[in-house]
Amino acid sequence: MTGVFYQPRVNTLSFAPVLAFAISFSSFADGPADNLAEKVRPVPPPGIKIAERDRAELSAGAAALAKEIASLRASLKTNPAQLGLLPDVLIFHKAVDWALRHDEIYKTNEVAIARALLKNGLERAGALREGRAPWLTQTGLVVRGYESKMDGSVQPYGMVIPAAFKPSDAPRRLDFWFHGRGEQLSELSFIDGRQKSAGEFTPTNTFVLHLYGRYCNANKMAGEMDLFEALAHAKKFYPIDDDRLVVRGFSMGGAACWQFAVHYPGKWAAAAPGAGFSETPDFLKVFQNEIVKPTWFERKLWHWYDCTDYAVNLFNLPTVAYSGETDKQKQAADIMARAMKAEGLELTHIIGPKTAHKYEAKAKEEINRRIDAFAASGREHAPKRVKFATWTLRYNESHWVRVERMAQHWEEARVDASIVLEENAVHATTKNITAITFEMSANRSPLSPARAAHVKLDGQELAAPSVKVDQSWRATFRKENGKWMTSTTPDSPATPSLYKQHGLQGPIDDAFMDSFLMVRPTGQPLNEKVGAWTKMEMAHAVSHWRKQFRGDARVKNDTDITDVDIAAHNLVLWGDSQSNALLKRIADKLPVKWTSAGVKVGTQSFDADQHVPVLIYPNPLNPKKYVVLNSGFTFREYDYLNNARQVAKLPDWAVVDLRTPVNSRSPGAIASAGFFGERWEFIEPPKMK
Repeated sequence: MTGVFYQPRVNTLSFAPVLAFAISFSSFADGPADNLAEKVRPVPPPGIKIAERDRAELSAGAAALAKEIASLRASLKTNPAQLGLLPDVLIFHKAVDWALRHDEIYKTNEVAIARALLKNGLERAGALREGRAPWLTQTGLVVRGYESKMDGSVQPYGMVIPAAFKPSDAPRRLDFWFHGRGEQLSELSFIDGRQKSAGEFTPTNTFVLHLYGRYCNANKMAGEMDLFEALAHAKKFYPIDDDRLVVRGFSMGGAACWQFAVHYPGKWAAAAPGAGFSETPDFLKVFQNEIVKPTWFERKLWHWYDCTDYAVNLFNLPTVAYSGETDKQKQAADIMARAMKAEGLELTHIIGPKTAHKYEAKAKEEINRRIDAFAASGREHAPKRVKFATWTLRYNESHWVRVERMAQHWEEARVDASIVLEENAVHATTKNITAITFEMSANRSPLSPARAAHVKLDGQELAAPSVKVDQSWRATFRKENGKWMTSTTPDSPATPSLYKQHGLQGPIDDAFMDSFLMVRPTGQPLNEKVGAWTKMEMAHAVSHWRKQFRGDARVKNDTDITDVDIAAHNLVLWGDSQSNALLKRIADKLPVKWTSAGVKVGTQSFDADQHVPVLIYPNPLNPKKYVVLNSGFTFREYDYLNNARQVAKLPDWAVVDLRTPVNSRSPGAIASAGFFGERWEFIEPPKMK
């Protein structure tokens, strides 16, 4: 993609009130004190004290709404369509109930807001009881809710519905908006905002979907999945054009926009990131003045969310970046521009003159003009050339190219593929890839079904399946002994084995991007110290999942786990092979051995009374899902203070030394850690320094 540098001459201080609201959150973060790991303020912060009569009134109101919801749930059992609308009521109860239970009322006016939300919930509940759902045809500002598959929680999102909308309309463009940092952005605050403000951008005849993103994480991990879950829910009720999806955001939301743009380049018609950050190490040095000293595996794990490493993926995605001229967060677009230039790409970077952390009016007009034009054209399904890079199979496709297997995770994998019409062929070169699929959907393939199709892969001529009469085409190739071959599967059927693949590639944090279940031990631990640590860390994982990702983690006793649980969830096993019955069933099938005699990983051995292994691995009882030992998501309290820190801190496995106490950055000292190989085999790691 080529671009231009545009700098409006007019300088203005006017900007939308909603942006001022979003920006005000930055005053709670990013000061020098936030670099002190030994003195970490809580995120979210404690709320204010409210009058006891107000608390009693709101508690009674929440209880009444909960009772009505329970009654509705029972009465709608035989009406799945109406029952499926219950999350649209539940979001109001959760907003008030959590604000009260978890001390998350931050302003005196939020008492009145809570009253209003309880009224909203009762009104929707009453309508459902009568068989109605008037909000489904409502225009303007509408708040919706869905049940997340990750933890069963209800999550809110806001919609801006065009005034002319009718459910029978032809599909419309949809823009996603990612909000800025908000340490006080509870569900109560978010829903209130989504009922009062249409937001920064409201393109004509366009749906705008405002993501909660599971609070304040720059739409990472569970916040990332929030987009796809909210979109899937919205598409059930609104005619949305998949070819005219646009991602936009500012500040922390700009960081989210960069991430979605480079990781999912084939899904959007355009991207418009504003300010924010686009990678971790340089941003923390420039913006946070932090001395960053990563371990070898933390440095590798930066490749998960560092957008600079995926800059070439913008080759096929029209991207219009914005920065204020005097904004320190201009660093995000500047460093992306350098990364793109190294790929032969020029970033369209619109700069508001003499402007700090906000949109400048003329610049905003220019952004809209360009994004509207890209959205009107829609995304290109089968571009003649696709350039794509990745470091993990979590992100494995762009347009008609899908990377199925890598030679080595956390090293760059690349593909440069072109459609050659005169040969009815695809020519591609690859790096660090051992299986690849080219796939074009019905009516999308420019290749002809009347001629034989073929592929030239890294200079090797290969036969390919024919294009079907409906113009769809799919061809898979795998590499064996350095040679490519046409295949029906990415893996050799002659040597069945575990392989790292999309959604089953680690590291530990990846288990929390899908449905997961915490498994509580009920037996006696191998030793008292380890037992106390696992109990404490499980409580920490459950508590902080609620605080940072806004859901109550599912928890069951080890003795209560069923075959249905094993089939449905990634299982997070706490305890050891003596205290946890499920872990005992699979202990001999894991690559890390843990007994009363010690912890053994490869050639290394550690005392069992002072060390605990944590890991992620395909569940031996269901290899299509993960099993995790003794870990929740791996960033901790210190990392909540700056969103660029909220990245995975542990690889596929680690051994925790309990002689170093738990702190705001780590569950203890890391005695050893590493990544499993591409077949989930153990690989000796570098020694810890």
